[in-house]
Amino acid sequence: MNAANPNISANQRPIIRQLDEAAINRIAAGEVVERPASAVKELVENALDAGARRISVDYADGGKTLIRVTDDGCGMTADDLPLALSRHATSKIDGSDLLNIHSFGFRGEALPSLGAVGRLTISSRPQGVDAMMIAVSGGRMDPVRPTALTIGTVVELRDLFYATPARLKFMRSDRAEAMAIAEVIKRLALAEPEVGFTLRDVSGGEARVMFRADPVSGDFFDALHGRVTSVLGRDFADNALPVDHSRDGLRLVGYAALPTYSRGSSAAQYLFVNGRPVQDRTLFGALRAAYMDVLSRDRHPAAVLNIICDPQAVDVNVHPAKSEVRFREPALVRALIISTLRNALATAGHRASSTVGAETLGAFQAETSQPRIYQMDRPSSGALSRAYAYQAPETPMGFAESPSARFEDVPTGDTTRPLGAARAQVHENYIIAQTTDGMVIIDQHAAHERLVYERLKAQRDTNGIAAQALLIPEIIELSASDTARLLDLAPDLAQLGLVIEGFGGSAIAVRETPAILGRVNATALLRDILDDLADLGASDRLQAKIDAVLSRMACHGSIRSGRQMRAEEMNALLREMEATPLSGQCNHGRPTYVELKLADIEKLFGRR
Repeated sequence: MNAANPNISANQRPIIRQLDEAAINRIAAGEVVERPASAVKELVENALDAGARRISVDYADGGKTLIRVTDDGCGMTADDLPLALSRHATSKIDGSDLLNIHSFGFRGEALPSLGAVGRLTISSRPQGVDAMMIAVSGGRMDPVRPTALTIGTVVELRDLFYATPARLKFMRSDRAEAMAIAEVIKRLALAEPEVGFTLRDVSGGEARVMFRADPVSGDFFDALHGRVTSVLGRDFADNALPVDHSRDGLRLVGYAALPTYSRGSSAAQYLFVNGRPVQDRTLFGALRAAYMDVLSRDRHPAAVLNIICDPQAVDVNVHPAKSEVRFREPALVRALIISTLRNALATAGHRASSTVGAETLGAFQAETSQPRIYQMDRPSSGALSRAYAYQAPETPMGFAESPSARFEDVPTGDTTRPLGAARAQVHENYIIAQTTDGMVIIDQHAAHERLVYERLKAQRDTNGIAAQALLIPEIIELSASDTARLLDLAPDLAQLGLVIEGFGGSAIAVRETPAILGRVNATALLRDILDDLADLGASDRLQAKIDAVLSRMACHGSIRSGRQMRAEEMNALLREMEATPLSGQCNHGRPTYVELKLADIEKLFGRR
């Protein structure tokens, strides 16, 4: 702490200097361009703002030696090109209102920053005007000169960070930088379904297409569904729920995946604000909270969601990279995400991810791979009955059993129901049900655990959370700011059975705690809530603790593994699952049943 400041001379006071334009641009580049993917993001966003409908991105060596972005946008004239390379020169805004942003870019920093740290060339041609080009290297700009080009713009960036070689030491491997570029393109492709994107690796002189998404037409959901399929795959599209809900001037649209389609990381979470890809922890926290009741803590939901709002209700000028936003009313945004997604998941009922069945089939290994043996067409139920009667063992009198007695006396259930009719129980834990076109395997304990859990939650919501008054209130000393934040939250906490009030100064008195939690460490609980508030802007910590207790109660109160069930009990369980929201997964996000199609089963046996 006593070391001399290296920037202050011992003999004279520090001198204030005006930095030159090149140094200013290099400093700005450090904020805007962190890595090759950052440069790609800025250039592609410029192309989108120019109205491009097809954008091609080429890179070499992970973008370190070459990044080329080609678009068919409106283009720039010879007079525009030098201005485009000047700091804070932009066509997106006039500077009168920084809260009314309708474009991706608006700061006017990207191109001059790139020109300050690399070798940048811009070729452009608007409609009806000759093509022109300009080059800038390490901040030194060449004159504008003619070139050959069709309508649009080509921006070529070579030798990124050659003017600031220290930054090159922080670059990752070519493969890692290429993956980051691909992720940027995928996010922008999801934001603009009607625009075509092509990403190519041209390292070594040979172009390889790494990603391609053709323009998608149709209404919003059709276009987004087509783009989601091409970017995230058919599995996500087949197991995602459409979301479209408006409230308080906000609208949430997109797709949210079923809980049983969860991932091991948050990589499949794509969030947008007015079409702008963002990495905002408040939004990610709200997404996590929406799935809190159906996923374990080590699993992450998958979603593509866009929040549409008045541009003046959100500030996108928080960071030069424009990846963070600040909402005027963040609580409304959080509530919209949580309530909309929870309602969508509840509406899905007992539905589980289709990938569960595919993974189950993949676990089976056929003994042989012989060519298909000819099979007769599947006989009718009447023909089956007669065939089975002839195959039945003889009775003591020497006559076969009556075919009608054998089949009509057995309860068949309703195979047309979504989960079919129970046919058997194996290992005293798994129910085998038959559907019209396949079979369903149900984990009886996991399924009943979810059903009991939902009943307990319904009772809680109807009767409220019972509170246990403390004989001696627990007094907790906090900072003044923390005390104020908790007291603002006091009405919400009281609904969950935690009653707090100010105790003078910066102290808080805890007078009641949720009875269902038993003995509570109030100090630790309040500090956990404060940590959530600081990190996410809201806290579901107390709600999660109460739900965890209800989940444990449901586990102990559900049908145990090892119990034999009668046919009517098994069918009653299936019918209740069909009528209960979220019954497709247990309280920890694991599937409660697996559905196998008959056609897939027959493939396992070489019948198809």
